[in-house]
Amino acid sequence: MNPALSPIGLQMSSLTGVRAIMKDIIETLRSNRGQDLINLSAGNPLIVPEVEQLWRDCTQELMASPEFGQVVCRYGTSQGYEPLIEAIVEDFNRRYDLNLTERNVLITPGSQSIYFFAANAFAGPLGNGESKKVVLPLSPEYTGYGGVSLSPETVVAYRPRLDIAETQHYFKYRPDFRQLQIDGTTGCVIFSRPCNPTGNVLSDGEVRQIADLAIPYGVPVLVDAAYGPPFPSLNFTELVPVFGGNIVHCLSLSKAGLPGERVGIAIGDSGILSVLEAFQTNACIHSSRFGQAIAALAIANGALADVSLNVIRPFYQKKFTVLETTLNQFLPDHLPWFLHRGEGAIFAWLWLRDLPISDWDLYQELKQAGVIVVPGSSFFPGLQEEWQHKHECLRISLTASDEEIALGMERLAQTVTAVYR
Repeated sequence: MNPALSPIGLQMSSLTGVRAIMKDIIETLRSNRGQDLINLSAGNPLIVPEVEQLWRDCTQELMASPEFGQVVCRYGTSQGYEPLIEAIVEDFNRRYDLNLTERNVLITPGSQSIYFFAANAFAGPLGNGESKKVVLPLSPEYTGYGGVSLSPETVVAYRPRLDIAETQHYFKYRPDFRQLQIDGTTGCVIFSRPCNPTGNVLSDGEVRQIADLAIPYGVPVLVDAAYGPPFPSLNFTELVPVFGGNIVHCLSLSKAGLPGERVGIAIGDSGILSVLEAFQTNACIHSSRFGQAIAALAIANGALADVSLNVIRPFYQKKFTVLETTLNQFLPDHLPWFLHRGEGAIFAWLWLRDLPISDWDLYQELKQAGVIVVPGSSFFPGLQEEWQHKHECLRISLTASDEEIALGMERLAQTVTAVYR
């Protein structure tokens, strides 16, 4: 059966960004089963034994408690599981010297849903021929932002400035405040910190400057901290979350070992969160109570913050070091290659300036060499202008063994060198 689709149905049944090439990646893995293929494309976190054990322990504690039946056999409030909200309020007030109340916290089915709710509650067509924009302050950005709006043309991104260390083969993206436009046509602002796919971390000053630009227009600024502290703490540089005013600080427990339970956390102004809560009520009632309940235990006893800082962060930081060391060893110094400074997340971002072929063609060449990465042009949602840089980058996942990453980067270096030659 092929039912007729509405314009929104057509939009939401289409795949964007990385999801659009996953079919090719899956088919490649299936057709080459048994062969020596190193898959460095995934954003799925690895199962770390200490993290898995933490969630096993919390699950056993929940199952042995009298609260178990209330958690799994009853509906809850749309705002979220009360003990989890209480644990977050207490932890963040103590950790960051805040004055949060329970009305400053909303629990959602993963943080992706927060951006979907916000993009369609605060932005989109106004009914008078005008529309409010979803602004991404710098690009590249998380590919999922390309699909958050039911009116995709409302998502607008801006080119960044590039700080380049030519002789060291490093670079870093920074917001270009000369062209960034936040005004009466802006509905909301979204950016990730640390950033998927680049590992970039905006400074405290840059975050505040973006938020200050939005204040006069009453625009919410959603900071996607899915890789930030205090859980999963996948920041490799100093990072203190910025709270208050029009900022909605968004967390996810996916990279803290719970991607299957879909637990997102929004912290911010109660007026903003009440809108998102109502949107959630209409969309899905509430997030998984089971995931919320075990998260409440892990946050309240301090175990989640501890395992994030002392297990998850060093686990991935070591992998980035392996990748960085191998590229420095095997990529020739005379080639114009630049690794984005590894400031966080579970990816590396490689820029190959003046690449003789497109990123998609290089993706195919690398598959032939036994390495799967993701073409960088998948990560520029909302960028209206053409920019050659979009076709010169690759996202490389750190979700493989150290040995696979090292071998994969050696193969990548050989392929890239041959392409430039």
